[in-house]
Amino acid sequence: MCARKFEEVGAKGEHKIGNGFIGLDRMDKNTLNYFSNFPISSNATATLKHSPAKTLEHQNPEEMLRPILRKAATAAKSLPATSDIRIPTAISAPSNLSSSKTFATGTHPRNPNFRPDFKHDNVPTGAKAAETLNKDLRARALKEDEKDKSLDIGPDGRPLFTSTTSISELTKKDTRAYMKFRREELESVLPEGLPTGMLKEFGDSMRDALLVRQSFLDLRDNFRRVVDPTLQSNAKGLKVRKQVVLDGPVSCGKSIALAMLVHWARDEGWLVLYVPKGREWTHGGFFYKNPKTGLWDTPVQAANVLQDFLKYNKDHLQKLHCKIFEPIPLGEGAGVGWMKGADVVQIPEDYTLFDLVQVGLNSTHAAVGVVVRLREELSLVKDMPVLIAVDQYNSWFTFSEYEEPVTVRSCRPIHARELATVNAFRSMLHDNMMVGAFSHSTAVGKLRKDLPDVPADARINFPRYSVDEAAAVCHYYLRQRLIQREAFTEESWKKIYYLSNGNGAEMRWLVPFMR
Repeated sequence: MCARKFEEVGAKGEHKIGNGFIGLDRMDKNTLNYFSNFPISSNATATLKHSPAKTLEHQNPEEMLRPILRKAATAAKSLPATSDIRIPTAISAPSNLSSSKTFATGTHPRNPNFRPDFKHDNVPTGAKAAETLNKDLRARALKEDEKDKSLDIGPDGRPLFTSTTSISELTKKDTRAYMKFRREELESVLPEGLPTGMLKEFGDSMRDALLVRQSFLDLRDNFRRVVDPTLQSNAKGLKVRKQVVLDGPVSCGKSIALAMLVHWARDEGWLVLYVPKGREWTHGGFFYKNPKTGLWDTPVQAANVLQDFLKYNKDHLQKLHCKIFEPIPLGEGAGVGWMKGADVVQIPEDYTLFDLVQVGLNSTHAAVGVVVRLREELSLVKDMPVLIAVDQYNSWFTFSEYEEPVTVRSCRPIHARELATVNAFRSMLHDNMMVGAFSHSTAVGKLRKDLPDVPADARINFPRYSVDEAAAVCHYYLRQRLIQREAFTEESWKKIYYLSNGNGAEMRWLVPFMR
């Protein structure tokens, strides 16, 4: 086949590429090297190599190429057949046809990682393998460090870890110290999900511990005074707020503080509706406009809200009886349309809040109506304190992901306040305890200071790390081997603090580079 191919090309005296032909004077280097492997007469080679440029310009390229290709075809005929060639057993295994891309990523016969772009399915890359090895070695070293209690010393000789085991027992003397947690306990108290920043802190430090901050204690004590008015006399000059909006720069600890507040409230026996991702109320799922209310219903999100609310509060809900018995209007179900033969669902007088939630979970047509009714029922609970905690609260003051068709070629974005579930829970103009935390990772943008449906004095700024808190944080990272001990100095950690401007996430990322 190879000889016949050369004979066809040699007879034409042309080298065909694509839709055109290329002459010898424009033949690339690779083509010349390819033909140089065949026995060609010295005269032809001399003509190719030593002919002056002027001769090549005036000589017909076809006449020059024809004798070379004929010599190549003759040499190919004299080569042994493929069946006569003995292939070593090591390379005689059957393989798929390869392209140029396959050759570029092929393995080296002696070193499978010879090429930098080669990635075996079961072999991690060098950087990933080194990182895994470093984590394993660090985990072993930290396990050995647990035996040495002299390492648990923070700045100014203060204990690095607090001995307090309950959030409700934390006092001012425990600030700037770390409180240890058990991951199983956190997940059981916060089954709705842990904040991303908390999980990142646990993963990088290789310990489930959080810094006790004075800003969190102030937030906790504020709601403690709301429930127990006798404590207000001891807090002179401090205004008690039932509604709080946590604002502040990115990575200042708002989400972690909100999660710890929920943890404390549930330890105290409160009924808490915790929304760790408020943005999910305005994105994804099925939506439609309810002609009865004029608002947009999102039955998928409503069902998720009821499921999360039931995870931890089941025992409380079974003890609380419904106080509103008006029928709940039914809406359009998620992908199933309207229910035939029924417009409302009746609420018997012996129903508890648990039974009410089950109505919304058992019928997708009633999910949105149950969430709206649940908000009304929570405002009437007097047997125990009720707290509504919403993270990513700023997502409820901008446009949602949904759009309403206006014309054939245009759509109108739907604002979050037009969603029935958001409209029921967003307002803080009531007498219930409610906390909303802004999240700057949702790309909402900066909102105006006077938010609608929010008291003017509800918005407070949550601070980043102070210098004293940064000192404790850096000593903790030193204890957890994120910092090399020989490189740790007061000047070094202060440089990290001022460079990151107290941003906790940036400090955690920068301290390993301390030299």
